[in-house]
Amino acid sequence: MTPRPAAAITFRDLTLGYDRHPAVHHITGEVARGELLAVVGPNGAGKSTLLKGIIGELKPLSGSLALDGLTKRDIAYLPQVIEIDRSFPISVFDCVAMGLWRETGAWGGFDARNRHDIVHALQTVGLVELADRAVGTLSGGQFQRVLFARLLLQNAAVILLDEPFRAVDTKTVADLIALIERWHREGRTVLAALHDIEQVRAHFPRALLLAREVVAWGETRQVLTPANLTKSRQLTEAFDSHADVCAREEREREIA
Repeated sequence: MTPRPAAAITFRDLTLGYDRHPAVHHITGEVARGELLAVVGPNGAGKSTLLKGIIGELKPLSGSLALDGLTKRDIAYLPQVIEIDRSFPISVFDCVAMGLWRETGAWGGFDARNRHDIVHALQTVGLVELADRAVGTLSGGQFQRVLFARLLLQNAAVILLDEPFRAVDTKTVADLIALIERWHREGRTVLAALHDIEQVRAHFPRALLLAREVVAWGETRQVLTPANLTKSRQLTEAFDSHADVCAREEREREIA
């Protein structure tokens, strides 16, 4: 039996939440270096919360999270598109170039090599001819390609993707999955929060099934069983119902 690689991310009884209310709790386990892992679960299962905990946007309510020999600078994070403001007047070229800010600094200029790298990233995602266009004029699929080009420039050891294929056309999904598989072959650690189960089965060798807690974690075919998927849905619904009751009681106490 081949031993698993060293851990890139380690969770030790980790609980994350908002305003002291847990959103995911008591997570224990490891993500191996170079692993391609899908984080799966119903809406409200805590997938985005877990990714935000990894990048340090959320601090643990209890337990801990460790990055083995890595820093936050080694992580590239793509939030859900709905969290990104596309109204800011910036060109496709300049948006992609933001992937170099750790190398050039916030106000640093670009040399010939930087410009070559930006153009190459745009060529990789098929958008070089749109380099001067404002990002606000792009389709959903085109904008997601821009964000993946920016990830390419970050050259990160760990890549976190939150629903990267939401509202994206089929051709773009196929192209972006090919990029993710390329990152995996390069030995990068990739975690993607996804909702399309068949997509996960086809392209992700390992999966973490969440329902505010770990339902199953391991090889995708063993995790995404009908029984586990049913359990994750039931747990999430039960948790949400309990949370609604708690929130209502809290509001009533504040009024009283």
